[in-house]
Amino acid sequence: MNKRVLMMTNHFISLYLFRKELIQRLCEDDYEVYLSIPHDERNDYFRNMGCKVIEAPVDRRGVNPLRDAVLAARYIGYMRRLKPACALSYTAKPNIYGALAARITRTKQICNITGTGGTFLRETVLAKLLRFLYRISVKHAELVYFQNEGDRDYFMHHSMVEDNFDMIPGSGVNLEEHYAAPYPESEDVIFLFSSRIYGIKGVDEFLKCAEIIKAKYPRVRFLAAGAVEDPERGKEMERYEKSGIIEYLGFCSDVKELLHKCHCVVLPSHGGEGIPNSILEASATARCVIASRVSGCRDVVEDGVTGYLFEPGNAQDFADKAERFINLPHEEKRQMGLRGRERAEKFFDRRTVLDKYYSKIQEYCGVLQ
Repeated sequence: MNKRVLMMTNHFISLYLFRKELIQRLCEDDYEVYLSIPHDERNDYFRNMGCKVIEAPVDRRGVNPLRDAVLAARYIGYMRRLKPACALSYTAKPNIYGALAARITRTKQICNITGTGGTFLRETVLAKLLRFLYRISVKHAELVYFQNEGDRDYFMHHSMVEDNFDMIPGSGVNLEEHYAAPYPESEDVIFLFSSRIYGIKGVDEFLKCAEIIKAKYPRVRFLAAGAVEDPERGKEMERYEKSGIIEYLGFCSDVKELLHKCHCVVLPSHGGEGIPNSILEASATARCVIASRVSGCRDVVEDGVTGYLFEPGNAQDFADKAERFINLPHEEKRQMGLRGRERAEKFFDRRTVLDKYYSKIQEYCGVLQ
């Protein structure tokens, strides 16, 4: 029996927000858990839990052959030295280079396709390169978890996966941590955009929608919480805030208070989502959701039942759905949010994800004979 597990990802926060329950369960059951993540002052959280943290930088943007080769070499070294029974990876580069390392060292690996970002939305040289890398790496992993059918179908169509896959409901949502909060009593609607301030997340459509709605409904509020990805985008957010169209709150590590305060969460994504955690948490909190009709978002939002879907990139359609929501009676808004909570309980409980992972880890570690 080998109860040693290696986990690879590109950021502390993704482990803390979405995987800590799995890590805690492994530690409590006497697994040796090694985490390969970039340096972060908060990494001690996992050290105190009993994990062994290996700090390895991951370049999250673009493809740099030298840096990526170094990352792949690190993963190969870790697997040869530690000889884990299985390795788990999240996000693109840990998936690709971790799976390459696992193939070379004959390590069982579980990859999680947490979303593809904007990579495959247009046919570019980068898209072709990444498809090639997926074919020589993830295609040969022991198991690949997909979060939505759109990503699964794309990978199958382009031969980036074979029959080595299964479906999970995203990262799931912790239904105790994100409970059904009382609906705001105020009749003045508050919309919340909680995501990276980034073009592919639909920030331009959010700003345009807010501009359209505020001209007609000046008491409606649009809150934006998230880290700015580039300085120009930050200046644009400041301009809209100074004009009174939005309220930009910056990066928020815990959005629960904002979810409790708002009536509706919006995500005008252009695509490349897995299952967006922002709208999972909104649904669990019993808040309505307005989102674009893309893979991942349409898996969570039942159009006209728990919120509304609109055509991606179409700010006017977004504003039309926002206006429809504004004009719903208060009790109907509340009931729509409660139906979202019911859907989260039925389909997106994080315990479902945890149990699937844990069962596979037991199998690969030889705990299940």
